[in-house]
Parts: sequence; C-alpha cells; structure tokens
Amino acid sequence: MRQRGWGKWGRRVAVGVVVLPVLVAGGAWMALRASLPELDGQHRSPLLSAPVTVERDANGVPTISGANRLDVAYATGFVHGQERFFQMDLLRRSAAGELAELFGAKALPLDRAHRLHRFRARAEQAVQRMAPAERAFLDRYAAGVNDGLNGLRARPFEYLLSRATPRPWTPADSLLAVWAMYFDLQGNQEPRELARGWLAAHLDPAQLAFLLPEATRWDTPMDADAVALAPAPIPATAPAWWGRRAGVPARQVAGIAFTDSVGSNNYVIAGTRTANGAAIVSDDMHLGLQLPNTWYRVALRFPDAQGQPRRVVGVSLPGTPPAVIVGSNGHVAWAFTNSYADTLDLVRLGLDADHPGQVRTTNGWETPVAHTETLLVKGEPAQTMTVVETSLGPVRTVDGVQYAVHWVAHDPGALNLNHLKLEASTNLDEALAAAAGDGIPAQNVVLGDDRGGIAWTIGGALPQRAQGGPRVSFPLAADGAVPTWSGLLAPAQHPRVVNPPGGQLVTANSRQLAGEGTGIIGDGGFDLGARVHQLSGNVRQLGDRTDVPAAFQASLDDRAPFIAGWRERALAALDAQALDRHPERAEFRRLLETSWDGRASTTSVGYRLARQFMWSLHELLFAGVDAELAKLDPKASIVVATSRWPDVVARLLDERPAAWLPAGYASWQDLQLAAIDRAIAEIKEDGTPLAQATWGQRNTATIAHPFTIALPALRRWLSVPPDQLPGDANMPRVAGPKFGQSERLTVAPGREEEGLFDMPGGQSGHPLSPYFLKGHEDWVRGKPTPLLPGAVVHTLKFTKQ
Repeated sequence: MRQRGWGKWGRRVAVGVVVLPVLVAGGAWMALRASLPELDGQHRSPLLSAPVTVERDANGVPTISGANRLDVAYATGFVHGQERFFQMDLLRRSAAGELAELFGAKALPLDRAHRLHRFRARAEQAVQRMAPAERAFLDRYAAGVNDGLNGLRARPFEYLLSRATPRPWTPADSLLAVWAMYFDLQGNQEPRELARGWLAAHLDPAQLAFLLPEATRWDTPMDADAVALAPAPIPATAPAWWGRRAGVPARQVAGIAFTDSVGSNNYVIAGTRTANGAAIVSDDMHLGLQLPNTWYRVALRFPDAQGQPRRVVGVSLPGTPPAVIVGSNGHVAWAFTNSYADTLDLVRLGLDADHPGQVRTTNGWETPVAHTETLLVKGEPAQTMTVVETSLGPVRTVDGVQYAVHWVAHDPGALNLNHLKLEASTNLDEALAAAAGDGIPAQNVVLGDDRGGIAWTIGGALPQRAQGGPRVSFPLAADGAVPTWSGLLAPAQHPRVVNPPGGQLVTANSRQLAGEGTGIIGDGGFDLGARVHQLSGNVRQLGDRTDVPAAFQASLDDRAPFIAGWRERALAALDAQALDRHPERAEFRRLLETSWDGRASTTSVGYRLARQFMWSLHELLFAGVDAELAKLDPKASIVVATSRWPDVVARLLDERPAAWLPAGYASWQDLQLAAIDRAIAEIKEDGTPLAQATWGQRNTATIAHPFTIALPALRRWLSVPPDQLPGDANMPRVAGPKFGQSERLTVAPGREEEGLFDMPGGQSGHPLSPYFLKGHEDWVRGKPTPLLPGAVVHTLKFTKQ
C-alpha cells in the first residue's frame, strides 16, 4: 500500500511538473492579451459635448471624428493611452530625469544629466501660466489618456514584465514629452561647445579656421547657388596632437556604423512645377528607430472655428499635445527637419574671493539659487542632487570649470500650443505665421498650399542674439566680450524664403542660407551638405509636370557620389608597388573595382570598403584627440565639433602638405595604405571574408523594443526581422541599423487621397497586436501606401454620459 501511495504521489508530481509551467505560460499569455487595446465597443465620458468615433482601417490607422477639437483631443488621448502608453512614459521620464524609478540605478547617470534642467518644475509652472483654452486642451487629452489606460483589462505588457504600476498622465507630462524632443534634437550642442572649446585652446587661429570650416563645396543654400566663403588655407604647421594615438584603444571609433547620422529631409515643390497646380510637400524625419515607432498615424475630423468641416491627416507624437506634427489639412501641408540652429551657449562663470558665494555671468555678479532634487530609484533608497541655477541657467562643472547652460529650452516661451494654429491654417501666410511661432525645438519648416505657393522658415524657439556667427558656437566668457543671447527672437523676425524662382525648397540639416539670416540661425552642428546637394538635384530633375509618386521617390535615392570620391582615392593609393606581396590589398582593390554599383546597395562590397577606408583615416588622424574630448563629455568628438571633417581630410590627401603628414608615415600614400590595411583588419575581425563583406551584411536592421536591452530573450517577439537595408548617411536614403527614415510622407494639400506614406513600425506598441509591425516590410522595400486611412474595419464609439 505504501509503495502504491508513493507511486500515486509521484505521478501527481510528474503531472504537476508538466502542467504547472503550462498554466503559468497560459496565465502570462492571457495577461498579455488582456493588455491589448480595444478596437470596437462603446465608452461614456461626461467630458464630451457630443459623440466621437474612432474608425480604424486594416492597418490600424484611426480616423477620429468629433463635434469639436476638444472632443477629438480626448479620443486621441484614449487611443494613445491604450496603444502607446509606455512610449509616452519614457518620454516624460527621460525629460524629467525620472527613469531610475522604473529601471533602477543604471538609469541614474542619464537622470542626473537631465534633472539638471529641472523640466518637471518648469512644466508645472508652464501649465499654470497657460491660457484657459490651452489648459483645457491639455486637460482633455490627459483625461483621455488615463481613461484609455484604465480601460485596458490589464496593465500594458511592459508594466506586467517589470512589475511596475503606470503613473497617471498629467497636463505637465505633455510638455515634458516636448522637452524630451529638445534633448533628442539639440542634445549634442553642449558636447559640441565643449569639444570646440578644447580645440580652440589647442589650436592657433589658422589651424582652427582650417579644421573647423564654416562651409563646404557641398552646401546648397536656399537663397543662393553657393556659399561665398573661400576655404581657409592649409596652415604651415599642424597642431601638436595631430595624428597622435598613444594610449588610444585599438578600436577607438566603435561607432563607425553610423556615427555621421544627422536627421531628416524635407522638400516642397511649387504648383508651377506640378501636374495639378497644388504644391507637393514631402518629409522623412530621421531618428533613432525602435519599437513602437516614434510616430502614430492619425486622421482627425472636426468643424473649424467657422463651422466648416476640417480633416487633418498625418502623424502625431504620442504624449505631446495631440496635434498632427507633420501632415496636411486640405489647404496647407507642412513638414519638418531639424534646423541645427545654435540655441545654446555655455558661459564660463567667474569666481572671486571678493565675492563669496557668488558667480559672475554676462549679467554681472549674482548669487545662484540651489534646488535639492530627489531621484527615486527602483529597489533602492532615493538619492538627492543639488541643482545650482543662475540667471542664465543651471551650472554644469566640466574638468573643474563651471559653466552656466544658457539654452532656449529653459525660456518660458519655448513651449506653447501654437501648432494648433498651423493645423488650422487656410493659406500660406497664415501657415508661415503659425509655424514661426510654434513652441517646438527649432525646425526647418517647409510649407505648401493648395494654390501652389511654397515657403520655408524656422519654426520654434530661436535666441535673440545681438551678435551671431561662429564665435558663439564656442564657450563664452563671463566678461561679456561676446554676449550671449537675451530672450527669444520674435516669430515675425524669423528668416524665411517664399516662392523662390526655382519652384522648390529643400532642407536636409545643412546650412540653409548664404546671406542675410545666417547670423540669426547660427551653426549648432550642421550636416556636411552632401545629402542636401544630392536631394536638391533630385527634386530639380523631377521637371515641371511632376506628381506625388515621383516626388516620393526622390528621398529613396541611395546613390553614393560622396563615397565615390573616397573610392577613387583608395584606388589611386593601391598602385602596383602597394599591391606587391600584399594579396589582401589586391583583393581590396579588385572588390572596389568589381563590386561597386555607385550605390549604398545591400549587395555592394565596394561601397562598404570605400566607406570603411574613409572612417579608418578618421581613426588614424583623430582617435587621439577624440579620446581627449571624451574626457570632457562622452558625446564630445571631432564629428560633433564639425561634420565637415571629411572635406578637411580630403584637402590634405589631395594637396599633401608635408607639415601635416602624421609622424610614423613615410608619405601620404603610406598613410592611406595604413588606413586600407586597418579597414581590412576591422572587416575580418568578425570572421567575414572580404569578398562577402557586403554593405547589407553591415547595414542590417536591429530595430527593437527598449525592453530587449534588459531582457534579450524577448528580442524574437520585440524586434523587426534582420532586414538588410540599402542607403546610408550623406545621401537622401538615410539608413542605419537603428537610425533612419522614421516616416516617409508625400502629399499635395487638397488632394490628400493621392498622398503616400510609410514607416518602419506599425501603429500598436503591443507585440500581440496585428498592427505591431504592420507596414514594416513596405518601409524596407520603399513601397508606399495611401496616406489616408482605408475602409473601416473597427469602430470605437464615445458618447456623453
């Protein structure tokens, strides 16, 4: 009996060992499914004035229809809260320096860096200053977000996995989400100034002018054929640090994959050059790519102020005030690229024993104010930090030097809801005024209307500078010899170009203007200009009867004229003597010749080799100084100091001044051969034979949900396929493993049914949703889908309680 009893219990235990994991897995599956958003059904809210509908098409794109803009804002918040709440939470926490509360101590360095700016306190103050109508708009959106979140049958899956409880959304959080974009779009300006300050201290004036040029041959300004600046002569001597690599790790430039990425293309074509007389606006904003995608597609329908029906279609950014960021309203279309305007100054603070407890700023001696900030840390006791603020901004200490961080993002006028005026504009003049006064990080805005008019301006906060130019892109002294800015520039004073003779306007993060207005914008880290040069040519070649499909293709150009020059230099260096008894160099040359199609195509070995050659030269020449700059700030480097370094190196290789040949090399050819040998070694480091080192093998998508960093086992479910991507930096089709075209949108206002769109991820942030990766394959292939939502598949209704 006893033996039979033990056998019975043994069988029960065996069954339990099998069944229990199944039950646990089943429970987890049910919990995950319970956090899926609602697609059909009905909700009541006492906040609504009339019924609202959310109709989704087969791609999950909603058309949100309501009796007024406030009701539509509520419903937009509802769908954002259900489908993208974790993404929204990361935005507000990143801006406020509150990530450690969710992720633990590993997030403290970023929290401390961002908490310096005290954006949570600034957001609360900004909400209190708002006009009642603006506050009501944010209140209504926040209510929709929270009702959407609470309407889920389980917490969003990220909170289930992390065993955390989502915090309710507030109006201030929507402003924090905008400040998160300030960090994303202007976050390199501090390390840029630090790097340029170090270089200024270690270069003579001639060397500084040569190594940090203000323009290049690639620049394609909108107000001239070229920038009338002659390149600085090569100085008689090189700086002491030039080409030195002592103590630098063997592979200092770990970011060789995509270190030269800056974001976004946009262009507008006048009605005089289109088939139907309406302007065509196109936009592809380049950002770090992850899941879910940055943007959320939406179409909004509501009566305007005159009671006329209005439809606005494009993309929203979940968490920010619920407007269409880029899109078209039937009368006007608008598109953004980051302007790289100079919006930040580091001011060296003066200290003196005669002024105890005070610092000297450009405003004179003052007593800073100290604020104690509490940082919550998951699983650990809270920590504190002291933020010291001056009249110019918070104090940051770098290498023993105290700086005031004077940034337009701190100004009370940096954020507003004027984007709603752009959304409501009915003609080019109204749109220009609205865009210039938009409360966003400074952007290149191109505009086109249904009558064919086109315009460009800088939208967002610009500093009111008494003195512009390159001098203010270096740290400033507290004595005020070069003054920092004071207040924000009035929107009416923002530079603009309207209906130019060529019938097109193109921006791609490079220098926008050659003449008047350049001092207003400054240079906060412009792109080299090769991309805008190529894109401008593409748009010009569209001719005078172009249409939306042709315009869409202009940004998919992966031709490589920029890298072609580096290929030619490598081929010239690989002469018969260089190849003698060097079979790998011979193979390198053969592949440059035979596996080159003039594009950054996935099958091209030649493109990858030529690009690697350029970056290997960068490492040989700049790795030593990059190591010094990184001591000031992890982001500081020559690339951050100037994107124009390739043209500087190209001039040296072409002119070959003996004084600039780094020590240890017999000739400039010897230096280039060393770079080729280094490129070969780096490619072979992962075991890839040179003949199989295609660009696609190097440029493979690694787009994933942030949770895969902490839980790599989830990558299978929370990432895109390992697609090989054509394109690169310095060409219109910008593509890196996790950086690139976050959306592609082309539209003629008033003819939105002809508009085209794609983006790298789907509408939903939930991996079990059919809309999680919907459209990704089309984005990889460059195959657009209609901009307007299609036939209704799901309907969610909201009624007044």
